[in-house]
Amino acid sequence: MRKFMLWLLSVLFVAPVCAMDLSFDDAVEKIVAESNDLKTAEANVQKARAQLRAVNANRWMAIDGTVSYMNLVDPVRPFSSNGVEIPSDIGALLGNVLPITAVPDNIFSAGVKITQPIYTFGKIGHAVDAVHDAIDMSKSAKDLTNREVRYAAANLYWTAKMTDEIVVAAQKNLNNARAAKKKLTAAGRANRSNLIKIESDIATKEVNLSDAQFNRDTAYRMLKIMAGIDNGEEIVLTDNFPNSFEPLTVGELKSNPEWDIYQKQIEMYESNAKSKRAGAYPSLAAVGSYSYYSMGTDMGNMFEKKGSQSAYWGLALSVPLFNGGLHSANATMEAMNAEAARQSLDKSKKLKTQEYNTAVDKYKHLCDDLGKLNNAHDLAQKAYDVSAGRFAAGQTSAIELSDVSSALYQMDMAVLNAKYNILMAKESVKKLGE
Repeated sequence: MRKFMLWLLSVLFVAPVCAMDLSFDDAVEKIVAESNDLKTAEANVQKARAQLRAVNANRWMAIDGTVSYMNLVDPVRPFSSNGVEIPSDIGALLGNVLPITAVPDNIFSAGVKITQPIYTFGKIGHAVDAVHDAIDMSKSAKDLTNREVRYAAANLYWTAKMTDEIVVAAQKNLNNARAAKKKLTAAGRANRSNLIKIESDIATKEVNLSDAQFNRDTAYRMLKIMAGIDNGEEIVLTDNFPNSFEPLTVGELKSNPEWDIYQKQIEMYESNAKSKRAGAYPSLAAVGSYSYYSMGTDMGNMFEKKGSQSAYWGLALSVPLFNGGLHSANATMEAMNAEAARQSLDKSKKLKTQEYNTAVDKYKHLCDDLGKLNNAHDLAQKAYDVSAGRFAAGQTSAIELSDVSSALYQMDMAVLNAKYNILMAKESVKKLGE
């Protein structure tokens, strides 16, 4: 009965542990979705679009309205609501011109003014062109960021996978050393020098295995962080390193998001220079205004009589006469910014083309070497098998066995490193050229 209860409790309270299968494509998409850099790039696109709306607003009419109310206070009778009396001496001076003895103390006025730009000789138009270029720049920057994030995601995935393989190789290397010791001690009285050598190898390989496991855990933890996966959740990387690789079918590098950024930057600065230069030219606008004015001795009779009204419309020409060369200086600065961007574009074309060609050549070179490395690995495995057999028969020393074991482990690492470099070279080509 007690055993049954223990089993029941284990079923009820011990949840099964299921690891998450994570393919290469899924990992990349998760990292892209979690990328703060990509979210910032998208925010910059929206910011540039908002700047376009702000600049475009200068094309349309501006409407300004004003409303005011004043209550005049008679210092002699501050609480009177019958208006402000005019002093007798001032009234005598006015005479028949203004036959009034008091001014209404409630004054209301309202007005509206409309200004519509007609022609600004390029001040607004070139500024709008510059912002359009800025929007294209932000889009290209987002594309560039997306490529960088995907490349980094691929690096995280294959690095984690490589640490998995390194742990397997280190464990196999350690198991071989332990098996050799077992064979040595099982044959009777072991040679002391051989036993010391094997025990030393075992201790060293245990450290190598521990380091490999630590590096694997670190790589997995970083992959989880960047992919938005809880650190406590177990994951299994389902994609393995390929045993063979297809040739790359790529052409000459003709475009790159970084080049697009610099090109749009040049155009933006040139448009800004034209806009700054146009600041020295006149501006023509249509204007219109309407005003209403009313007053009375109290709020109740303020609008009993028709108030005064005025309105006008016309054209306004604004001509800048002198500003000490400000517009010319601003235009020159923008032109120099364009020249700096032009030089950066030229430099980027040289460097990115070289980086792209190097990645393509590296892929081909590593693929050619992989076959040779696999052949060398097979030979190292055969050499180890022969040496292990001779060691078990007492025909060779532990030093020779250790040497061939180390050579086999190094070949394991060489093949694994070559596969990793081939995959990352392919990712470099994708990042730069597609």
